[in-house]
Amino acid sequence: MTSRNKKNILLINPWIYDFAAYDLWIRPLGLLYMGALFRKNGYHVDFIDCLNAYHPQLKSHTRIKSPKRYITGHGKLPQERIPKPQALKGIKRNYNRYGITPDIFAYELESCCTPDLILVTSMMTYWYPGVFEVIRITKQKFPAVPVVLGGIYATLCPEHAPKSGADTTIGGAGEKQLSTLLSNFFGHEPSYSPDPDDLDSMPYPALDLLPRKDQFPILTSMGCPYDCTYCASHLLTDNFRQRKPERVVDEIQFWHRHFGVSQFSIYDDALLVNPHEMAIPMIREIIKRGLTCQFHCPNGLHISQITPELSKLLHRAGFSTIRFGFESSNPVTQLNTGGKVNNEQLQAAVRYLKEAGYKSEDIGIYLLCGLPGQEAAELRDSIRYVQLHGARPIIAEYSPIPGTALWDAAVHGSRFDLEGEPLFHNNSLLPCSSEELTPEMYNDLKMMTRGR
Repeated sequence: MTSRNKKNILLINPWIYDFAAYDLWIRPLGLLYMGALFRKNGYHVDFIDCLNAYHPQLKSHTRIKSPKRYITGHGKLPQERIPKPQALKGIKRNYNRYGITPDIFAYELESCCTPDLILVTSMMTYWYPGVFEVIRITKQKFPAVPVVLGGIYATLCPEHAPKSGADTTIGGAGEKQLSTLLSNFFGHEPSYSPDPDDLDSMPYPALDLLPRKDQFPILTSMGCPYDCTYCASHLLTDNFRQRKPERVVDEIQFWHRHFGVSQFSIYDDALLVNPHEMAIPMIREIIKRGLTCQFHCPNGLHISQITPELSKLLHRAGFSTIRFGFESSNPVTQLNTGGKVNNEQLQAAVRYLKEAGYKSEDIGIYLLCGLPGQEAAELRDSIRYVQLHGARPIIAEYSPIPGTALWDAAVHGSRFDLEGEPLFHNNSLLPCSSEELTPEMYNDLKMMTRGR
């Protein structure tokens, strides 16, 4: 046994602190890829998921609201009301911790192997209070163990993230930092490093560490060839890469056969891009191998890529949750936000999908609400347009993201200090709303999407 085999790595997926949160098949895929890479290099890996809605100790906590879960791996998260941060004191809504309790987290820390290195991931920029609390408790338990913070918040807010208490913060793709981490903390060189241009050189993520194996996330690509003004994809990944379709299906088949997983989520920004090279052969291979699975795509697929052939394949292969980014029916807004879709493409795609067997309620169309300068009338027109053409409108509240093309307009048009406080990036606040789109108007729009 080499010295590196004796090293223990602890991965932590932190809490969500927010006014509202819902589990739409979210799993810390990037963190679990890092776990797989550490394993590949001979290290022992433990994992604590603070969003584990199935933790057996939750049943004994009467103050925790533990909702019903669903077999498809999504649903409401356990929640407990907590004091609001000072910056949010004026917001008349309850603030919650979503996930396990702090004492359950402390129990998990006590139960794992004493770590030699701790990696904490992060998601939304405005969820950082949960990250900070996880790091604080972890440092109390293991004061001499270095803590590394990575993930979305750490990448997008590099000046704010060091306030977390982590010893090191890293931005961008974690696998590119592997050699540096091993060298800095252990004096080791990796025995295995993936090719950054070949996603199939990565080992399968350590999904077996998930406390409940009801659904697994699958990666088919990284990045996106589009450059939408509101999106951070190009900030998180420097170039667009796709896996080989047969390798993706190999992985699906592996988890299905060895762990009995039949529900898979795909959060990729560009699953349908280059469909004849990726999506179409991948789905055909799923069908050819007789994999009886369901697939969920909640992140917003590119509707411009939908054809009669692709629609039939999606339906036949079990893509039961399909959501598409449309943003607005206003042609000016479409062009100004990236030009990736137009009204004619929406009409055609909905027609193809319904001909393939999807019902109107199955076809979710995201409409961005709260863009800088946006008026409620534009949202009303967009909702009516989507409904008229036989799909289901879903309002997606705009969250200002540092570094995106819309960031300066958001900072200028917001009533909040977006630059100084990431908590104000919270889409629940409608941070860029104005007299043309008030919270009251927003509530009316939400009712409108439900046909009321």
